[in-house]
Amino acid sequence: MEPEAKRVETGLRRAALTMGLIYWAGVFVFSSVLWGIVGTNPLESAAGKLIHYTICAPLTLGMAAALYHQHRWLGRRGEVPLGWLVMLCFIMSLAAAPVWALVGFGVYSFWIAPLPAIWNWLDFGYDMVYGGGLFFGWSCLFITLLYSFDLRERERRLAALREEALSAQMRALRYQVNPHFLFNTLNSIAGLIEEGADDRAGRMVMSLSTFLRTTLALDPMSDVPLSDEVALQGDYLAIERERFSDRMALRIDLPDELRGARVPSLILQPLIENAVKHGVGRATGRVEISLTARREADRLRLTVENDMPQGDSAAAGRAVTVGTGLGLRNVADRLRARYQGAGVLEAGVLDVGVLEADLTGGPVSDGRGVSPLRYRAALDLPFLAG
Repeated sequence: MEPEAKRVETGLRRAALTMGLIYWAGVFVFSSVLWGIVGTNPLESAAGKLIHYTICAPLTLGMAAALYHQHRWLGRRGEVPLGWLVMLCFIMSLAAAPVWALVGFGVYSFWIAPLPAIWNWLDFGYDMVYGGGLFFGWSCLFITLLYSFDLRERERRLAALREEALSAQMRALRYQVNPHFLFNTLNSIAGLIEEGADDRAGRMVMSLSTFLRTTLALDPMSDVPLSDEVALQGDYLAIERERFSDRMALRIDLPDELRGARVPSLILQPLIENAVKHGVGRATGRVEISLTARREADRLRLTVENDMPQGDSAAAGRAVTVGTGLGLRNVADRLRARYQGAGVLEAGVLDVGVLEADLTGGPVSDGRGVSPLRYRAALDLPFLAG
């Protein structure tokens, strides 16, 4: 038997024993009250009833075992008809009723009222109906217990399937990052080779190898300290600095109290790539890329900004367009899967305020062009302490 199935069976057995004790204790109290009403001292009859119940208790255990195995057998066939189980309860209760009545007659005659035994068919029939009702009630309770365990097990399996599906989704989204990043980096290496900078291209290849080895070791389902994530992006920028060393500046503002905050691994990668490709790559002058982290109550805000090419409105429009590309859509999808709607990505052009680009391709609000323009991508996440 599999460990999980054994665990469920053990839990069901314990629950059945507990429920059986509670059930028969309730019957004992109820019958004592009834016997007291008809004139029998409950204290004098208590010992006899305990003997009666002790002798008949194995019947309830046998009925429970029969129902359990029948339920399992039907479950393997993919069907568990409730009507058949109830009918089985009724049949077993009819079979157990005479045993209950005979044991009750013997206990009453020789323990509770030690007088010459007088057989009375009416009393015997009453005991059969009463005992059959008790067994049927117990059987129905046990069926309820079986179905409740089935429901909990089904919910557990559904939760496991949902977790597995979420894990697969997160891994698929994370694994989209590496090909996207690799494509951009190989383009950068090709650019260096075209420029004749073979030594720099070689260093870039070695840095790329080290970076990929590090990223492949990361678990897409595990969060990492923010300091590790920022350090990883620093390694990536070291690769790009080989190509853009003359016009790329980096500024990182990471307060010490936020270094241990937990964030999804490589969540900043597409934002940094976006800043390099569409900021540094399209500019002729020096471009600053800034990465800042701030805590606002129970939220963590991570912001990546970069200078934009200046000169005309087309540049601003182009920056908004890149903010709706594959990389940022991937980030938005990962946030949605990881935080169930509690994580937000905002991306847009900065002038006096912030123009937010609708990641679904919606319109962008108007703003006045103010030079220099900057592009901002910000993550608003639940703050998770390390």
